[in-house]
Formats: sequence, structure tokens, C-alpha cells
Amino acid sequence: MSDSKVDLPQIERDLVDLNNGILTVTGRLIDASNATLYAMCSVKSDDEEREFPCIYKPIAGERPLWDFPDGSLANREYLTFLVSHWLNLHLVPPTILRDGPYGTGMVQKWIDIDPSVDLMDFYQENNPKLRRLALLDIITNNTDRKIGHLIPIEGGHLYGCDHGVTFHVDDKLRTVLWQWAGTQFSSEEKELLNQARAIFTGEKLEIISGLIDQEEISATIARIDRALFEESFPVPNPDWPSVPWPPF
Repeated sequence: MSDSKVDLPQIERDLVDLNNGILTVTGRLIDASNATLYAMCSVKSDDEEREFPCIYKPIAGERPLWDFPDGSLANREYLTFLVSHWLNLHLVPPTILRDGPYGTGMVQKWIDIDPSVDLMDFYQENNPKLRRLALLDIITNNTDRKIGHLIPIEGGHLYGCDHGVTFHVDDKLRTVLWQWAGTQFSSEEKELLNQARAIFTGEKLEIISGLIDQEEISATIARIDRALFEESFPVPNPDWPSVPWPPF
């Protein structure tokens, strides 16, 4: 299920650069509900200087939410990246947690969207890349998969962004990607779910335990188990808004 267009060595370089580079904030995304800063990551080595844009979300700039613990959104963004990375899906741009100009926060490589793609048409497609992202959202219990959080890029790969409201103990899946509701999982998707369960019960557990609490970990495992038992994509919950608002 991995995308052959993904450059794994480049991802590893990006993660090292994001962790070690100098962050210089140059702007802010004003439409974001939390402090979302546009920055440049600059790296100097003996034989090279390079820089690239990134998004920096300091924990100090997180707006308190009634249903998520304060100061936990950056951890959830990072964990969503890790799960995608460990599953070899690479649906989330390279992401780390680090100190920055305004304190510890999430730092993520900026990805340019393919300008030829009309998101209003794209999100409704029966597209295998979107389907993979929908599966990741089931695993992470994403409560905010909006149209504007989809990043199709030139070359055909797809990324998703804004994963701060994930891994809640309650079932809170809200998404615009309902085109597979009730559809049977493929054998590959079942294998990915089994791999995800192993991640949350195995050697990665120590890392995960430092990012979300034990109750949330247990809820994630139970959610994966239910998906494996039902063997199909979930249908919208009539007792919970199924689409985030606004949807874009």
C-alpha cells in the first residue's frame, strides 16, 4: 500500500533538517484556529546551505478545547505522522516536535499543492490515495478531515495535514471522505489494521505513551479491533456530526 513515488531517503533528510535547522518565523496563517506560523528552516553544513518552508505550531498558541486536554494537540499531530510513517503510508508531511522561537511545538515541512487539482472535485473521487487516508483517519480517530486538509501534489502523491484533534477516547470520526462507508476492507487494508494494532501494543508503545495517555491508547486499540471485526469502513454515526464544519 506504500506509494512508490515517495522518496524515503529524502523524508529522513527532512526529519533531520527539521530537527536541527534554525527556524525563522516569517508569517502566520490567519485562518487557523490555533497559532499556525509559517517559517523557514535553514540548515548549514560544511559543504552546503539549504532552507525550506515549514509550519510551526507552538503549544503555547494552542486554543483550549472542551474535549481535548490542554497543550496536547502538537503531540497528536506528531503521533499521526509517526503512525503514517510506521505503516509505510507516508500520508503526512515530515513532522517533528521540537523547541522553536515561541517554545516547544509541532514543526512540519510545508508542502505545495498541485494547482491543477480542484479540491472540490478531488475529495469526492473514488481514489485509492483518498481511501488510504480515510483508513488512516479511522485508526487515528480524526475528528477534523476537511477538504482543505487534503494536499495532492504534482506527481500524484497525496498528503493530509492538521491532525491535532485525533486519538480521543470517544469515537469522534468527522470527515468529508465518506464515499467508502460500509465498503468491505481489502486484504491489504486488513493487514494495515493489524500492523496498526501491533504498533499500539508492541515496541512503539513507549514512544506512544509519551504522546497520549493510556486511556487513549486503549481506546485506539479497541477501535482497531472493532474495525477488524466489522471488516468494513464505518458508516456515519447518527448521534455525532459526521462532517466537520465548515467542511473546507
